[in-house]
Amino acid sequence: MLSDEQVEEIHRGTLQVLWTTGVYIEHERALKLFEQNGCRVDHEAMRVRIPPALVEECLRKAPSSFPAPARDPGKTLMIGGNVLCLAVAPGHKTVDSTTWEPREATRKENYDAVRILDALPTVHFFSPYTPYFGFQGVPSCMAMPESLAARIRCSSKFQCVGFSNDSEMFAIEMAKAVGIEILGTCAWAPPLALYRDAVESTFRTVEAGFCLRVVTGQVMGGTAPASIAGAIVTNNAEVIAGLVLAQLIRPGTRVLVKDFTAPMNMSSGAPAFGGIEIAIHNAASNQLFQKYGVPLDNTTAYPNSKVPDYQSATEKAFRIMTAGISGGNTLLFHGSVHGELTHHPIQAILDDDMAGMVGRYMEGVTVSTESLALDLIEQVGPVPGHFMSAAHTRKWWKMEQFVPKTADRLTYPEWQSSGKRTCLDYARQRMDEIMASHKPMPLTPSQEDAVERVLEEARTHYHKKGLITDDEMRVYRDSMKSPNYPYE
Repeated sequence: MLSDEQVEEIHRGTLQVLWTTGVYIEHERALKLFEQNGCRVDHEAMRVRIPPALVEECLRKAPSSFPAPARDPGKTLMIGGNVLCLAVAPGHKTVDSTTWEPREATRKENYDAVRILDALPTVHFFSPYTPYFGFQGVPSCMAMPESLAARIRCSSKFQCVGFSNDSEMFAIEMAKAVGIEILGTCAWAPPLALYRDAVESTFRTVEAGFCLRVVTGQVMGGTAPASIAGAIVTNNAEVIAGLVLAQLIRPGTRVLVKDFTAPMNMSSGAPAFGGIEIAIHNAASNQLFQKYGVPLDNTTAYPNSKVPDYQSATEKAFRIMTAGISGGNTLLFHGSVHGELTHHPIQAILDDDMAGMVGRYMEGVTVSTESLALDLIEQVGPVPGHFMSAAHTRKWWKMEQFVPKTADRLTYPEWQSSGKRTCLDYARQRMDEIMASHKPMPLTPSQEDAVERVLEEARTHYHKKGLITDDEMRVYRDSMKSPNYPYE
């Protein structure tokens, strides 16, 4: 996407912004830490200017790849290098799978959705707030702790957590109690601002010894320049400043930075999540961070479409294919129906097939004596020879072909006689099959007790702070009568 000179020009621009413009850091402890390490700090304005030499030093200290241990060791990831790992793309609400109208999810629907995502082979880890931003009866301050509890209970895959109202404290405690690692979050407020809660999350995550994801969330033309090159510079400056902070707290901290950028729809002011410009921005950013040797999380694959249709498929396909062929390391992909607003397991099942196709593309072509099949070609010869009965065919078609589970590959007469089913029909069928058969790796009784203990600590904490009223607590506790494990 970029020439070597363009890479260097953007890098120099990033260093200039960090040293000349600087960043806003709303946290006195962080300001002192930056100052102790040679940065120019204006404590009154909370402005930090980071010298190029410190930036280069911290980029070298950050690992180029790192393990992300899952509760099931067989699902542990290696983030970085020449590997693309896929995660769940959350939505605020679920949708009716017939009308596609949004509504709040129930506790059971949330837990069921996690089970389905746990069963999908191309879902490698879970992002924060997944699959939904809470569910019925849960106060907003408890959405993240309840979400993590559901994911730990119903999935043995690696988990990423967010922060809100100090929720990361309970996430860290829950992870330690269950004996797992998590990926914490440091989220910027573009342009170039890091508020207190994000810095606290950074300190707590890094000091706990966990890996950190540094996220921005800029909109080109709004909170970032409208030009792709300018938006790359501001995104770089933000995530690299977060990386520097993590390395100053604890050198060698495992950091995953995120290029979370979308153009603004200039007719409405909303993010144009399906824009091809995102794929261009990601491809260029992947090139830069390969130079830095730091893993990069690409912009979440949210479509603008409101239903699983042709538009949704094209918007998602460009994003995952670009991430795969340009060297992205992670991508939040599965399940998003529209923006960050809706998610549904049926969409995640469709996305599983798309991810499988891209994975097959990334595997490339095997060239060997056996795959060239020269002896077989000689044996079969021209027409009327054929390869259908060959042992080579029986072996290699299974190795070479990716067979989707929700695509219609019938002939037209077969399709007509078998009910004219679409990909949505096949996805619904697969969802039912997963619900009937998939049993996630359970927690031990002591681990389950630990999860519930931490949740109760969080409920008490927020109730005392006034973030949960007495009436909300009564509704909340009534909602908890729905079983956590609806499959038992």
